[in-house]
This record gives sequence, C-alpha cells and structure tokens, in this order.
Amino acid sequence: MTYVVTENCIKCKYTDCVEVCPVDCFYEGDNMLVIHPDECIDCGVCEPECPADAIKPDTEPGLEKWLEVNAEYAKSWPNITQKKESPADAKEFDGMEGKFEKYFSPNPGSGD
Repeated sequence: MTYVVTENCIKCKYTDCVEVCPVDCFYEGDNMLVIHPDECIDCGVCEPECPADAIKPDTEPGLEKWLEVNAEYAKSWPNITQKKESPADAKEFDGMEGKFEKYFSPNPGSGD
C-alpha cells in the first residue's frame, strides 16, 4: 500500500503534508503535489494533514488513475520537504469537480 495525492489537490496545493513526511516522498508540480509510491512508507501521517482531503490510501477503490499520475510525475518533478504558502485562491477550488481535465499542469514546480 501507498498513499496517493488525488484530484482535489489541483489548484489547492496545500503543503501541510510535506512537513510531516518522515521520508520526504512528496514532489511538486506547477499546481499540485504527488507522492512517489516507491518512497512512501505507508505511515499515513500526511493524510490527516491535508486541508483539502486530497491524500488517500491506494487501497480505496477507483484510485488507479491517481496512482499512475503520482508515479509518473514523481519521477520528473522536484522534491519538496518544506511548507509553502498555498495559492491565494485555493479555497475557491477546494471540492470542485473535473479539475484534472480543466486545470492539471504537467509542468514541475520549484521544489525546495
């Protein structure tokens, strides 16, 4: 099992989760974070830290797409280990449907 970052992170990109991760397995994209599935130790401390409830265990049904997204982009996006300011409009996007198709960016973020 591993944890995955799901659609609700897109355009919210809260980084509370990265501060508590003991193995630094978060990677930063332009408008979301992902978890490297081979680095995640399944401790689960990140899940309750996410204000957008965007982190889920990969054992939940329907998360296959997100496991693939996390695995793919963790290979090319920079590592992030320190909390940053969330986007000013993050609350406006929290809970919005269809964010992947509308807003997902494959571009990397700045990392640490």
